Amino acid sequence: MHTAILTFDGFNELDSLVALGILSRIKSPGWRVTLCCPTPTVTSMNGVTLHAQSTLEEANDADVVLFGSGMKTREIANNEGVMERLKLDASRQFIGAQCSGTLMLAKLGLLNGVPACTDLLTKPWVQEAGVEVLNQPFYAEGNVATAGGCLASQYLAAWVIARFEGLEAAKSALHYVAPVGEKEPYVDRAVANISPYL
Repeated sequence: MHTAILTFDGFNELDSLVALGILSRIKSPGWRVTLCCPTPTVTSMNGVTLHAQSTLEEANDADVVLFGSGMKTREIANNEGVMERLKLDASRQFIGAQCSGTLMLAKLGLLNGVPACTDLLTKPWVQEAGVEVLNQPFYAEGNVATAGGCLASQYLAAWVIARFEGLEAAKSALHYVAPVGEKEPYVDRAVANISPYL
């Protein structure tokens, strides 16, 4: 079971790495999570350089594809050379995005008639792409999910785990990363946000 976290130049570390950390709590045989990039290395909005663990072409065959966000997402979403490499299919893949990654879902035609979550800066661009933007941290319809806000990556990760490994596995992964002294309310809040979409 491969989850590809799409990570581009200018990426937001919180989006890609928080999701990576939570999803990697699952140790089931065959469970694999990779940072999926268009080039061998990508550099974040704050100057952190990462090495790609998988390619965009590998994302086309992944079980789950998550789009992070970043300061160059609008430019990337309009780059035909990059976007043509993505051949995603929500009928056979689980696809999620957060913040400006939602714009990429819209550009790929994966949000036709589906409302979505995004961050406040990206909201007008997503609306311009014809998508209704919700004022909430997480929403999913079928195999497509979106989240709004840098720390909403926890909801995308929990949704993926719950769909593939069950809600108890998602709770356990969230409990591990939750702040000490706040673990139960943290997990309860996350579960309340994703449960309606399971």
